[in-house]
This record gives sequence, C-alpha cells and structure tokens, in this order.
Amino acid sequence: MDAGAALVDAIKPHVRATARSGADVEIGGFGGMFDIAATQYKDPILVAATDGVGTKLRVALLADDHSGVGIDLVAMCVNDLIVQGAEPLFFLDYFATATLRPDHAEIVIKGIAEGCKLAGCALIGGETAEMPGMYHGDDYDLAGFSVGAVERNEILDGRKIAAGDIVLGLGSSGIHSNGYSLVRHIVDELGLDYGDRAPFDDVTLGSALLTPTKIYVKSCLACHKAGLLKGLAHITGGGFTENIPRVLPNGLGVHLDGASWPIGELFQWLSQAGNVAPDEMAQTFNCGIGMIAIVDPENSQAAAQVFSEAGENVYQIGTVTEKDSKEQVLISNWETAWRS
Repeated sequence: MDAGAALVDAIKPHVRATARSGADVEIGGFGGMFDIAATQYKDPILVAATDGVGTKLRVALLADDHSGVGIDLVAMCVNDLIVQGAEPLFFLDYFATATLRPDHAEIVIKGIAEGCKLAGCALIGGETAEMPGMYHGDDYDLAGFSVGAVERNEILDGRKIAAGDIVLGLGSSGIHSNGYSLVRHIVDELGLDYGDRAPFDDVTLGSALLTPTKIYVKSCLACHKAGLLKGLAHITGGGFTENIPRVLPNGLGVHLDGASWPIGELFQWLSQAGNVAPDEMAQTFNCGIGMIAIVDPENSQAAAQVFSEAGENVYQIGTVTEKDSKEQVLISNWETAWRS
C-alpha cells in the first residue's frame, strides 16, 4: 500500500504534463473524467482502441531497459485510432506485477506520459495491480486503451478508395511492437545477449530492439485535416498482407514495389540470421513501413509534402488495383529488395 501511494505521488508530474483541452489530468479519483464539450467538436463519433506491448516486455526485462515500453503502449492504441481519422483524446493504462517497485513502475509510466504527449492525448487515469502468484520476480505486464473523436462527416473508412489511387508508406522506427516471439527465438538460437553489440549497428542489441514504436497521430491528422487522405492502415501484427486489406473496399487490392523504400539493416539481419523468407517477413513485420496512406493521384505530392513537413520519411510505394487474384497485396521486386 505504501509503495502504491509512493508511486502515485511520483507520477503526478508526468501525468500533469499530458493536460489538454477537456482534461486537467489530476489523478487519484475512482474514474478519469473528460469534458468533450471543451474540444469544440460539433458532431463527434467516439472511437476506442485497446492493446498491449506483447513479448517486447520480455526483451525490456532481459535488457533492463523500460524507458520506451510506455511509448509503445500508447502508440499501439493511438495509431489504431488515427486510421479512422480520430484524434486521440485520453488514455488509461493497466500495470500488473508481482511486487510493486515504485522506481521501476515510474520509468514505465513516465514513458506512457511521453507517448501521450506525442499523441496529444491526456493520461487521465490507470490501475496498478500487485498479483503475486500470477507474476514472478520483476515480471510485469502492460495494457491500455485510448478514446478519440472524429467528426461524423470526416470518418476515414476507405469507401472512397478506387483503382489507380497512390499508396504512400511512412517509415517505421524499427520493429515497433509485433513479432517479438520470433525475434527472441532468433536471438536465443544465435546465443546472443541483449547487452552485446548489435550485429547490424553500433549500439547494443537490446537498445536496437527496444526502439519505441513511432506515433503517427500528428502527421496523419495534419494530412487528414487538409482533406488529402482516402484511407490509412497501421502496419502491425500481420504485416502488409493482413493490415492493408482491412481498409480496402471489396474488389480492390494493392500492388507494392518492394524496392521503393529502405527495408533497414535490422530487418535484413532478422531475415538472414533467422532464415526467415521475405514473404514471411512481409506477413510478420512492418519491414520499414509503419503506416500506409492511400491518396488520390492528384493529391499524392501534396500529401507527401504534408507528411514530410511533419517529420515523416515518406515513400511512394505502390498503387491500388482491381483485385485479379486471391492475394489482395502483391509485392513485386520483393526478393530483390532483400538481397540489396
């Protein structure tokens, strides 16, 4: 009980830093409150998303680096909101462990607050649970959810997507938060330690694998508010092949040029060291592209400029096509891209 009270006191400054219109983010009550009237939405539809960080937490424990997993938690939720055009309004987290260590938990929750600031949403509450017997040692788990809003007439649902539209890809910051069971298997098979120098970079392997998930909210909101988007797809578990079809109308697919963006040395190493075929990489990881934007050809340059000005690495990676096979996502030059 004393540890829980100490944690609440320690995280209050981090939580206050996430204040925004609609929330003063004073924590300690039974429920977090948000005043949607203060946001000036006229006819809002609320959109909610929930997620966790998955087995990336095991890497964080083994590398003893918990500074970025809070950002991961927020990113995995808010990136799912923005694909429907929704601005994230608030976030709540759930932190469960065997025995609460306030110093340890503060690092994690500080990361959550940082993620909320990057997304422009308020951290209005959460729950910390001690569960000895369910968790052991320093093990912990994270989950969270976010609620956003979008004007009814501005919902992104992909219905306007048509054959000939341009597919833009926004660069990822790394693996993000999917596929870590396979990553850990590869590291174990090679007998590597997360404190070792990464075979593909001048940092430790743990540091490279724990790069936080990129939050695309502000850049995508800017492009959506400019009226330039027809659809967005967050590239998470399932890679390109499962996530892009989620925003496509029936009868349409996409043709991507696998040589049109840099895959990155981390993904190249995983493929080679783990003997993971390129097609399997495309079904498991983001392979360097964390968000897909679909735009009208006449708006492709304007959209790319908005994304670029918002700090994104943006690439024109393909087109929307009439679906003429069982596969909705076709990637040409893919084998070649992995050999380059």
